[in-house]
Amino acid sequence: MRLGAALLVLGIVLGGCVSTRPPLRSAPVELTDVPFFAQTAYQCGPAALATVLNDSGLDILPADITSDVFIPDRKGSLQIELVAAARRHGRLPYLIEGDVEALLTELEAGRPVLVLQNLAFRRWPKWHYAVVVGYLPGRDRFVLRSGRKERRQTPTGLFAHRWSLADSWGFVVLDEGELPASASADGWVRTLAASEGRIDPEFARAGYEAGLARWPDNPLLLFAAANFHYGSGDQAGALKLYRHVLELEPAHPAARNNLANLLLERGCVTQARLEIDRALADLPADDPLRPALEDTRNEARAADEGSAECRQVEPGSDGKPEDAWQ
Repeated sequence: MRLGAALLVLGIVLGGCVSTRPPLRSAPVELTDVPFFAQTAYQCGPAALATVLNDSGLDILPADITSDVFIPDRKGSLQIELVAAARRHGRLPYLIEGDVEALLTELEAGRPVLVLQNLAFRRWPKWHYAVVVGYLPGRDRFVLRSGRKERRQTPTGLFAHRWSLADSWGFVVLDEGELPASASADGWVRTLAASEGRIDPEFARAGYEAGLARWPDNPLLLFAAANFHYGSGDQAGALKLYRHVLELEPAHPAARNNLANLLLERGCVTQARLEIDRALADLPADDPLRPALEDTRNEARAADEGSAECRQVEPGSDGKPEDAWQ
């Protein structure tokens, strides 16, 4: 990727909501094949993480990951360490939305959920990790792999309260190409963007492909995927996706800016100038993106149109040449 041009990247601010009562379900669900590792003192983090990693197909004992996640001075594990350890072991952690609907959706899809609970009070917390493996509507209970109990049954209201005191934090782990049942397009983009550079590039590529298969016309996901392909050197893939974004949202300034950068890299100066001029024409004068777009326009104006041949990208994945510059 050329240095000097302003390439805009994705920024996402997402919020969550918390429900204190689970929705009703007419049928019970329990994942009986999820393994169980009895927790030793202060080792609920390694035990819970080993549980979900093993369920995803890995062969890992809590002792194998204790040094990765356990902090002796704190007598526990931080959430960020559990997430990072899941990535290091070849899995993608997805933080579910903070409500029991998302949790139950994952259970019904056959995926256990690692959760953080506060077993005491908000001002004097007692943190505890567990893995939710079931919900029994007839008994009004959640079923957890927790502590030294393989089937700890907790009343739904009590579970929801303890979970909410820990900001309803929880995640599932995914193998390559998998999507969470409860995922939103925004949540999936957030997950992949946060994991780029920390997981294998092919894993990330498969994640974007899976996301686009579910949400083929979501501009946010298309833009994020285009940036990923651009950063990976796949200009054909990036071009196709930027074009798709602009078909859906012609006034998308960041997509048009990045497309202009791609065109400049190919020596297509006239086309790059047209794209960035259009982006700026559609942009309000006080828009915070304007300085970055003006940097791109200045570079396009300074480029010598005759210094390089406008090169088409390589054929796309379907084997057909992209009509890139028309």
